[in-house]
Amino acid sequence: MPTLRQVKKRIKSVISTRQITKAMEMVAAAKLRKAQMRIEQVRPYSEKLDQILVHLSAAASGGLSHPFFEKREVRKQILVLVTSDRGMCGSFNSNLIRRANNWLADKDPDKVELVLIGKKGVDFFKSRNWPIVERFIDWSGNLDYDKGRQVVDFLTGRFLSGETDDIRMIYTQFLTMTRYKIVEAPYLPVERPEVDDTGAANLDYIFEPSPEVIFGDLMPKYALTKMITALADSFAAEHGTRMMAMGSATKNAGEMIDALTLQYNKARQAAITKELTEIVSGAEALSG
Repeated sequence: MPTLRQVKKRIKSVISTRQITKAMEMVAAAKLRKAQMRIEQVRPYSEKLDQILVHLSAAASGGLSHPFFEKREVRKQILVLVTSDRGMCGSFNSNLIRRANNWLADKDPDKVELVLIGKKGVDFFKSRNWPIVERFIDWSGNLDYDKGRQVVDFLTGRFLSGETDDIRMIYTQFLTMTRYKIVEAPYLPVERPEVDDTGAANLDYIFEPSPEVIFGDLMPKYALTKMITALADSFAAEHGTRMMAMGSATKNAGEMIDALTLQYNKARQAAITKELTEIVSGAEALSG
């Protein structure tokens, strides 16, 4: 049975831990609010870009063509996995890595390459037999547009040069502060926008310059927007899961402190009772 000093020392230790987890919860909540605002700014822009592509496709006389649409025989694939740089975020990274492993299960290591965003993904796959062609770390849970552009430049360069024929992404989509969804989405080639006859007939736009010229300038921005949206979703989900994980840890620490305090009080009362019993027994022995 632990002594009073040991129980008291453990209570102090758990109190210190609770202060740390509470501080981390508050920091994650503040970062989550900023990340949520960023998503609210990025998503409407991404949705409007999709609409513009549909309108341009309907207005183009000879149909739109761009290298990003090129579908060819898949000889080499890239999987882009977006994880976090830091832990303490519950099952956020383990769920992503499990999904990536499921996707890789039936793939040939000679035909698949990994692009890893986030240190946790790098730490897991660096000791596996899947080739890592590029890694992007040290995000600190913040959306860096320059780094995002570097990721897009690398991926589009590999696709346009023919080194890669198909690029897929696995990341966590932010839905609400308590709901998230792991998404497996194609990145390149881009799916051609579908235009029905009704939508094309109702268009009343005049494009200057021509839809083809606008489209050629728009596609690199479209690829960048898709990546930025995925990163913004992932970082917001990371902060949300960390906030919930630290909240649960703080609650568990409080319950542990209550249990240890009860144990300490019981041990102290038992020690006092024992001392009183010894005193009374000694007094009776002296008087007898």
